[in-house]
Amino acid sequence: MSLPKPLMFTVGLIDQITKPIAKISQQFNGLAANYQAGTMQMATGVGGMAAAGMALQSVLMPAIEMDRVLGEVKSLGVRDSALKQLSNTSYEYALKYGKSATEFVSSSYDIQSAIAGLSDADLSAFTLSSNVLATATKADAATITNYMGTMFGIFKNQANDMGKSEWVAQVTGMTATAVQAFKTTGSEMSSAFTSIGAEATSAGIGMHEQMAILGTLQSTMSGSEAGTKYKSFLAGVGKAQDALNLSFTDSQGAMLPMVDILNQIKGKYGDTLDVAEGDALAKAFGSQEAVATVKLLMADINGLGDSINTLGKVKGMGKAEEMAAAMTDQSERLSQSWYVIRAALGSAVLPAFNSFVGWIADMGHDVIWFTETFPNLTKYIGYTAIAFTGLVIAGGAFTVMMGAAKMAMTAYGVSAMAWAGINTLLISGLTALRTTLFAVNMLMMTTPLGWIVAGIAGAIVAVGALIYYWDDLTSAFSDWGWLKAITGIFASVWGGVKSIFNDSMDWIIDKLNLIPGVDIDASMSSSSMPSVAAMAPVQARVERGGITQNLSTANQSKSTSVGTVNVYPAKGDENFMNYVEMHG
Repeated sequence: MSLPKPLMFTVGLIDQITKPIAKISQQFNGLAANYQAGTMQMATGVGGMAAAGMALQSVLMPAIEMDRVLGEVKSLGVRDSALKQLSNTSYEYALKYGKSATEFVSSSYDIQSAIAGLSDADLSAFTLSSNVLATATKADAATITNYMGTMFGIFKNQANDMGKSEWVAQVTGMTATAVQAFKTTGSEMSSAFTSIGAEATSAGIGMHEQMAILGTLQSTMSGSEAGTKYKSFLAGVGKAQDALNLSFTDSQGAMLPMVDILNQIKGKYGDTLDVAEGDALAKAFGSQEAVATVKLLMADINGLGDSINTLGKVKGMGKAEEMAAAMTDQSERLSQSWYVIRAALGSAVLPAFNSFVGWIADMGHDVIWFTETFPNLTKYIGYTAIAFTGLVIAGGAFTVMMGAAKMAMTAYGVSAMAWAGINTLLISGLTALRTTLFAVNMLMMTTPLGWIVAGIAGAIVAVGALIYYWDDLTSAFSDWGWLKAITGIFASVWGGVKSIFNDSMDWIIDKLNLIPGVDIDASMSSSSMPSVAAMAPVQARVERGGITQNLSTANQSKSTSVGTVNVYPAKGDENFMNYVEMHG
């Protein structure tokens, strides 16, 4: 079936317009796709390089951090051999107790600063002892490191006589034992010895006795207060023996053990001290702090003696290791083991990595030399970089524009689909409404009211048809001669019928239209009724053939031949079908 020429012209015109547009659109889309592909390729390459660099840095980070803290310790003049031993000790400590190896090395910086002349082994021993004691006594490494520096300053001669490594192990074990026995902490013991300083040591009192006395005092006071009170006692003991007529020193002038002094005071005043006796002691020692020390320690002289003996038997750091092991978290050990493995492996390749990174960093000097030597060339290179960056930005903007256009077309397509759906629903709704109205009308016809309405409507239609065809009927009856005799009577009667009909029909139609589903056109005027003048010339003559023949002849005379009718929808088949659906 061939299309009409107007439709073929329209299709051809559209085709001639859309082909170039589609080609241009395809070229733009291809340009955008190529730019996007190039951008993604560049981004992938840059991302791959960045990811590789970050992965390498992540693998080497433990070694880098370890190298950093070792560099800090090295700045104090520590030999490389000592640093190597310190690094290995930190790995062992981290694997055993699950603590940070880098913090271990960092703590050695304070030890090296506080204690001069440590050998390679001594530096590692002091650092290990401090960190193990910190773990065992729930203190931080910095506090215990400071404590070790203080203790070394107080008992330096003893440490040199014993050997620094052995001495620090004994201090570690003894402190851990005291913390466990007296329910104190490493921080409080550090405060106590910081407060007392070297007063007790100068008096010839051993470290184990000092620690037992300070630990016992901490049962009712803080570490710093315990150190202050014990220091007041030591300051007044020499004067007190003369005032009390007692001897608190031996034949060499050295101070007697605390247990012996307390027993002498107990022998003079008894197990307890009343107010007067307390005042006498305060006057003898010169302070109430000294009396407070005596009163507290006299409450359990035997217990104090046992504590002194127990601490005197400590030789190594076994107790501290036992306590630290009990506080070790196995998950932390696993985490630190992975860190140590990466640090150990990374340290093997770290020198090469540092050389490479250093070479790249040194390139900055070459760049500065180039810019100073060739300023114009540097300027043009900068312009080129800016131009390239501008092109990249322009390409990105073009890609954004194409993306926005695609989004707009997509939104338009969605809107068109939505409008088509609305039209479909509307057509379906009208069809359903038409069917519903037809069903309501049919239902009303089955009731008496429907029959009455149908009868009245039929009568109205019949009368209306009679009025509409009145001229034709009068023309057909004009030849019937016998009708002339009655013309005047009929005209009078018809005038009355016309008046009554016009008034009655309007009232009836208005009332019928009040019934749901009934809608009768009430625009019928008196002009629709034939006039009496039109009825006058009727002739009462009936020729052969009758009324049927005359009516048939009249109808034949009015027929008109139109010919072939072609309909061309102006808006396409789809709009025509929608029109049919809407008006069908």
